[in-house]
Amino acid sequence: MNAMTAPCSPPSFSFSKRTDALKASEIREILKITEREEIISFAGGLPAPELFPVEELKHVSIQVLEEAGQKALQYSTTEGYEPLRRQIAQRMQQKFHTSFQGEDILITSGSQQALDLLGKVFLDEDDVVLCESPTYLAALSAFRAYRPRFIEVPTDEEGMVPEALERILQTRERIKFAYVIPDFQNPTGKTWSPSRRQAFMKLVNQYRLPVIEDNPYGELRFENEIPPSLQTLDQQGLVISLGTFSKIFCPGMRIGWIAAHPEIRNKCVLLKQGVDLCTSLKTQMEISRFIDQYDFEARIQKIVSVYRQRRNAMLQALDDFLPADVSFTRPEGGLFLWLQLPESIKAMELLQDCLAQNVAFVPGDSFFPNGGVTNTLRLNYSNTPEEQIREGVRRLAQAIKQRLHSVPLD
Repeated sequence: MNAMTAPCSPPSFSFSKRTDALKASEIREILKITEREEIISFAGGLPAPELFPVEELKHVSIQVLEEAGQKALQYSTTEGYEPLRRQIAQRMQQKFHTSFQGEDILITSGSQQALDLLGKVFLDEDDVVLCESPTYLAALSAFRAYRPRFIEVPTDEEGMVPEALERILQTRERIKFAYVIPDFQNPTGKTWSPSRRQAFMKLVNQYRLPVIEDNPYGELRFENEIPPSLQTLDQQGLVISLGTFSKIFCPGMRIGWIAAHPEIRNKCVLLKQGVDLCTSLKTQMEISRFIDQYDFEARIQKIVSVYRQRRNAMLQALDDFLPADVSFTRPEGGLFLWLQLPESIKAMELLQDCLAQNVAFVPGDSFFPNGGVTNTLRLNYSNTPEEQIREGVRRLAQAIKQRLHSVPLD
């Protein structure tokens, strides 16, 4: 074998220490499997694509290009398109009673970029992030690149437990912020009670604890009124509110935002300049034009109606098929619910059984930053028709019963 055809030795690269903590997203790896048509997938947090306003966006895109094409295709300010920033602030005021103004908004390339920017702003190695237990997997991935330590605050049906949070604040050093999802939390679907929000924010104000309030699902409420943002109880500019058009409009457009105190927002602007300079101006202009020309609230209510039916279908199927020793949440909105299995069942092993029956879900262990919880799982209902939801839950229940009682699968 000559030198031209001899196999090359593997290269030896010297990567940064921060890459040591990185690993592939468990959800993304599972989604690769669920691309098979025969799979009934409860795994991803995907919006229903049949609800995307494709025809309306065709018209809006043409209008933007015909009326302001040269501007739309040019570089833009890092902060984002000013009319859209004002519209976002107005919607936050109307829906969540916040006091943010347009100048407090930074447009980001999806809320995932917002999480990454805030990790850059706040975290040095070995700093502490407080979070619910469990919490959003992709937020953990974004923060983990900056090598923090995660402290899971005990969390019950109403939210973070205030007494446990205060003990941590009194005894731990280098706490940089708390990351929370008070509305239809990912992965559990739980919503914080009003009294728990007040107790939490009393501690936030007392200990001057910055808070990242992530709210991608808050408008997708099936029952009752939308509760006010934590920011309405903020006395010192400590609450950073994150939002996105991914769950209420179209995730492929990759438009999210940070709403924050000017000092925090300006730091994020400087960091974003070094990341991607600006978010697509054309896309921002299209969303802004869509809000002006179409009934955006009616579109959200259409999404809510479909997801409510699918949530109901999943709850009914779980009631009908699951054994009594499996518990699950009953979310009032959002995209997810959470199952707790008997301790004898490991969700990762159950997933292999279910994949053999063409059903997928996300095991819960990865939602706990420090691991150690193997008997939970997350189910998504937004992207599956009702008849498939029922059949998928039936197969899931059979797999659970087989592991509990050695009942053979059909």
